Amino acid sequence: MLLIIFKSLINRVAIIILLAFFMSKIGLFRKLISKQDINVKDKILLSFIFGIYGIIGTYTGIPISGAIANARVVGVFVGGLLGGPFVGVLSGIIAGGHRYLIDIGGFTAFACALSTLMEGIMAGFLKKRMEKYEDKLAFSLITGMAAEVLQMIIILIFAKPFSKALSLVKIIGIPMIITNGIGIAVFIAITDSIFKDLETAAAYQAQLALRIANKTLKYFRKGFNETTAYETATIIKEMTNVKAVSFSNREGILAHVGVGEDHHFPGSPIKTNLTRETIKKGKYSVANFQDEIGCENENCSLKSAIIVPLTEGNKVIGTLKLYKTEENSITKVEKELALGLAQIFSTQIELSKVDFQREMLVKSELKALQAQINPHFLFNAINTIVSLIRTQPDNARNLLIHLGNYFRNNLQEGNDEVELHKEIENINSYLEIEKARFGDKLKIIYNIPEEIDCLLPPLLLQPIVENAVKHGVLEKIEGGTVEITAIDNEIETELIVKDDGVGMSPETLSSLFNEDNNSDSIGLNNVNSRLKNKYGKEYRLKIDSKLNKGTIVTMTIPKKQRGKFV
Repeated sequence: MLLIIFKSLINRVAIIILLAFFMSKIGLFRKLISKQDINVKDKILLSFIFGIYGIIGTYTGIPISGAIANARVVGVFVGGLLGGPFVGVLSGIIAGGHRYLIDIGGFTAFACALSTLMEGIMAGFLKKRMEKYEDKLAFSLITGMAAEVLQMIIILIFAKPFSKALSLVKIIGIPMIITNGIGIAVFIAITDSIFKDLETAAAYQAQLALRIANKTLKYFRKGFNETTAYETATIIKEMTNVKAVSFSNREGILAHVGVGEDHHFPGSPIKTNLTRETIKKGKYSVANFQDEIGCENENCSLKSAIIVPLTEGNKVIGTLKLYKTEENSITKVEKELALGLAQIFSTQIELSKVDFQREMLVKSELKALQAQINPHFLFNAINTIVSLIRTQPDNARNLLIHLGNYFRNNLQEGNDEVELHKEIENINSYLEIEKARFGDKLKIIYNIPEEIDCLLPPLLLQPIVENAVKHGVLEKIEGGTVEITAIDNEIETELIVKDDGVGMSPETLSSLFNEDNNSDSIGLNNVNSRLKNKYGKEYRLKIDSKLNKGTIVTMTIPKKQRGKFV
């Protein structure tokens, strides 16, 4: 008997899985599953879809002893795992309510309806845990089987008489627990393939963002204005499938390319409420419907959009907007593309300040350091990231973040002093990019106490580390190690950068701080001058180097007390 029920249930579950496979190919279902922010309307639609799956599971069930051995839980449980508590509860009400109404007063009508609802609730609250679980197939199999165990317990509690309920559970319990658990796992595997397709698309979009960045670099390096915004918007429109691209500053539209050009004029005030809100809050916004965009023109064809703030330091200076003419059509991939472009453009806009500041503040010590930022480093970093896009998209995304942080920290006008950990964070961004380029040739060791209390001028330690990498370990074929150490005491902090690179001859070492020395030591000279000017001649750089052995650079940072250095 058990074997017959088991085979029959497998056939019923197979029908549900086949339907799931066909649903996974439908654009609307894929869009609903893949959306980053599911609104109430989406949740209701998903609830009805999975509720109907539950009803199909009931009708394809096997009548046994006044009850039905079925696959109803598959749709409801998957709905909860994918859509959260709202979808789990509502689809459970739909499928469970239907089960009760078709057999009012039946032996297991109430128990089956209640268990369906409870399983939907259980799945809804397991959604976040499943998202963190690496093996989603095993997670959904185990939790799905656990949900069916819960159903058997509910039948034993609420179905009367108990003896009849016990007899029923003995017959249908094991087959339903196993087959429905498998059905849930396979259903989740099918939907998971949608996310894997999206990851592939996201990798392509990341590569696309870098291609756009390469093409637009020459424009935003000239500043953020109507001309550069128009050229950049045109490139984005040509290289993506969005219907319109727009840039604005805090007051008005700088450029609008695509649908809506007839009323989104450059130079005119901002027309959408969502743009004003994004500038005010400094957080990206997604509009899924035309009224959410809030355009003042009633005939505007733009019906969904993502609006991302552009920043300069911690200040919002404008927005990037990607529009589409279909409602509810902004996907996760497009969101990531917009956020990635906004971060790159913010960095490019900050890069544009370098030229201006170099002209206006030629004698500034900080600008002298910023002038060392090598454009080859940027392009090498971009090429490295591009090479990782397809094979290691997560690593590529992390490196892009490091690249943005590196240039942001190097280009900010900033404070007179920063925390040592902030300086180390910036150095780490630089080193992560270099390690991605050179692999095992470059090894880094940090000896920085977590509780260390040290304030130092920005970009003071970084040139020393970069010098150790470029002119020390990477000059060796086999590479080497850079060790960064901080030793803290009551009156000062000793910072040591040690490498086992090619080192320097005594002649080179003795001429490092000569005014007529070559450009390779500009960074060391600058740091040495800043140390002496700020703290006194006794705080100059100390360098110990031996040819083919390595170099040790030491600087000492005194601590402040009542506004003066100790």
